[in-house]
Amino acid sequence: MPAISFFEEGISFRLKDKAKVRQWITDTIIAEGFKLKELNYIFCSDAYLLEINKQYLDHDTYTDIVTFDNSEEEGKIVSDIFISIERIRENAIKFNVTETTELHRVIIHGALHLLGYKDKSPADKQKMTQKEDFYLSKRTFIN
Repeated sequence: MPAISFFEEGISFRLKDKAKVRQWITDTIIAEGFKLKELNYIFCSDAYLLEINKQYLDHDTYTDIVTFDNSEEEGKIVSDIFISIERIRENAIKFNVTETTELHRVIIHGALHLLGYKDKSPADKQKMTQKEDFYLSKRTFIN
């Protein structure tokens, strides 16, 4: 099985159904024609992710996710993805979805960036959301 790891940085958080989430992410990457070498998801606080956003992207704003593409070979995924659990919780309320659904949307959003999907223009954002919805529908482990 390709290497997908989950870490916590400065918070106490436990991802449910880790093996199933790993398989779902892997299936998504393969379906898009890529290979997975190493993918690390780091769950953290707003403050931690804000510092990463400032230090590496020169953005002084809170965000739910920052994706670092460390791939050296075309089509082979190597990445670190940082996700703010505080942002996930707030956005779940804002968008009227469960925390699990919002977390999974952000998890797959980060993977989709690595697969070449963008979200800067309205058209790109619409395509990204369609892909997120499509892959969210593929989660067979959600009741």
